[in-house]
Amino acid sequence: MRMSSALSWTAVPVFIGLLVLGASGCPSLFPTGDSPLAPVGGGDGTGGGGGGLNGSPGGELPAPRVRAGAAEPLPPSLRAGQETFRADTFGDEAFWSGTLKLHLAIEGAAHGGVGPGVSPKTALAVGLKVDSEALSAEAAAALRQGKLDLDAPETTLALLSMDAVVGLRATMTGDGRRLETLGIQCALCHSTVDDSVAPGIGKRLDGWANRDLNVGAIVDLSPDLSALSNVLGLEQDDVRTVLRAWGPGRFDAQLLLDGKATRPDGKTAAVLIPPAFGLLGVNLHTSTGWGSVPYWNAFVAVLEMHGRGNFFDPRLDDATLFPVAARNRFGHVRVETKQDRVSPKLAGLQAYQLSLAPPPPPAGSFDPAAASRGGELFRGQARCASCHVPPLFTEPGWNVHPADELGIDDFQASRSPTGAYRTTPLRGLWTHLKGGLYHDGRFATLMDVVNHYDEVQGLRLSGADKLDLVEYLKSL
Repeated sequence: MRMSSALSWTAVPVFIGLLVLGASGCPSLFPTGDSPLAPVGGGDGTGGGGGGLNGSPGGELPAPRVRAGAAEPLPPSLRAGQETFRADTFGDEAFWSGTLKLHLAIEGAAHGGVGPGVSPKTALAVGLKVDSEALSAEAAAALRQGKLDLDAPETTLALLSMDAVVGLRATMTGDGRRLETLGIQCALCHSTVDDSVAPGIGKRLDGWANRDLNVGAIVDLSPDLSALSNVLGLEQDDVRTVLRAWGPGRFDAQLLLDGKATRPDGKTAAVLIPPAFGLLGVNLHTSTGWGSVPYWNAFVAVLEMHGRGNFFDPRLDDATLFPVAARNRFGHVRVETKQDRVSPKLAGLQAYQLSLAPPPPPAGSFDPAAASRGGELFRGQARCASCHVPPLFTEPGWNVHPADELGIDDFQASRSPTGAYRTTPLRGLWTHLKGGLYHDGRFATLMDVVNHYDEVQGLRLSGADKLDLVEYLKSL
């Protein structure tokens, strides 16, 4: 049994993130290229890691040094990479603010922008998260006492000025009351919070997929999408229709490569945002096997985040497979070395990502006895371990397979250079069940996945076997 993963964007997705939190009414919180779409500049990994249920056979991986979202002191060798993951925009403000002007939509007309502005309530509703540890003492107290105005765009501006919105970096005017620029970071899509203060507000959980983030709705706020419409050859209204179809937790990283907005069945071509933990020892890191962690970090930082850096991939010259990318020479992005804000960060960023171990499942979230029986099935009758090889839970080596081996269509695979789907690492699977399973969420539950493989591979599992297998998957 092999599970297909979501296309990853460890650094952050194409159009993502500029929404932020709204603002209004809390002044006391304020502290006293040539082509508009031509990249001048994050990447992504997906997956799980090794080992089975505690005490079960399967071997052990060398322990990554940081559990995803853990608060343990970070080794000095990983601090630079963490800073890049959490705080670096790679200079992408030139695109998000200079070209799309999303910062104007966020601050609203009352603050010199456009429209009503974005309140914290609206921002939380589209999946943006607030880092409670970045809040000022005054803001934290106001939040606890229910005195923080979550309907006011001014509050959003205050939160941005504190660097409290996960995945966004703002530059404020001198009085701290207006946005000058806004950029996005890797953490936007590949971090969330533990909701310890309130839903959407808490301590950071690096590496977790943000399945609440509505990327399309966020980008749709932009007052000017002409840069995107020109590259795609669509009217702006058509671009907005595409973005609105994505929904929470989804992103179409390949739209700017092949221009395909929908699948053959008419549904959106956007896929689920994957986690960025559990990558240690895993070869290919996206659902269709595009490349490794540093490849994706460069790809996303330059082509998707629109940061300033170098990127090279001649596979994007294939005008049949990637007509949009070939036409715009997206596989040949060059900047002067002294202007490159991406390449010098790739090594540290990769080290930090590989250090993020999958978080263990919460106590009481699965039945240990059933999971133990399910582990035996996983390695035996169900044949899952033939591809999800413990302790990696993917194949060592070339870990991709054609669609017919999975019993699914090849639409997403055909959008990649490999033409295949990667065997997803399974550890930490419990953290990203929201939105469904497989790269496009086609299976709503783990039981649906088990039923699919039982039928496709003729496994003849009993009802009890299937329940045990599901408990084992929940235990990873």
